[in-house]
Amino acid sequence: MRSTTYHRLDNLYKKYNGYISTGQLLQEGFSNCQIAGLTEEGYLERICHGHYWMMQCGREKPKEYKCIEVCLGYPRAVIAMKSACFYQGLTETEPEVLTVATERTDRSRINMRFPVERHYFSGSNFRAGMRTVETAFGNYHIYDVERSICDILRLGDRASQETFLTEISCRLSQEEEQYERILKYAEMLRLNSSLSVFRKQ
Repeated sequence: MRSTTYHRLDNLYKKYNGYISTGQLLQEGFSNCQIAGLTEEGYLERICHGHYWMMQCGREKPKEYKCIEVCLGYPRAVIAMKSACFYQGLTETEPEVLTVATERTDRSRINMRFPVERHYFSGSNFRAGMRTVETAFGNYHIYDVERSICDILRLGDRASQETFLTEISCRLSQEEEQYERILKYAEMLRLNSSLSVFRKQ
């Protein structure tokens, strides 16, 4: 590959914050053949269809890189359940699998370089509790802690639920306002599990 190709790549490191799309690479004058070559040589890491991480940009991936990357490739995905709790500081151990939610009508395939578990939600239930996190590397959608707790109690297995409740019991704020938000989501999601563990002490 010509030296000018690598020189142009050096200029991209200054212009972009690590992540770059195929469209941006093409706009910068790179051909599909050059993109494939740079990927093979280890200058670009393909993270999902149409998106790359610039391996030698001088930056480290952020802690929440999985959240950013899945939403780069699938902008409608929302980080959910235990993954949402971890990235918002409620739990200390990062789940081995990133859990995301998508609308029931969204049947696009999610193929990432790390394991992803997917849940389908419909209508207003999908949008409730969703917020957008903005970072220097890209934005991602995530459910708030209270919504995530209810989803875990509704969809997780019993053993997993008990372990989770034990882990978070001392980390919740115990504010009445937070408990009321949990109850609101529980009613919306028709959650029959007992939530008395969250009552203000």
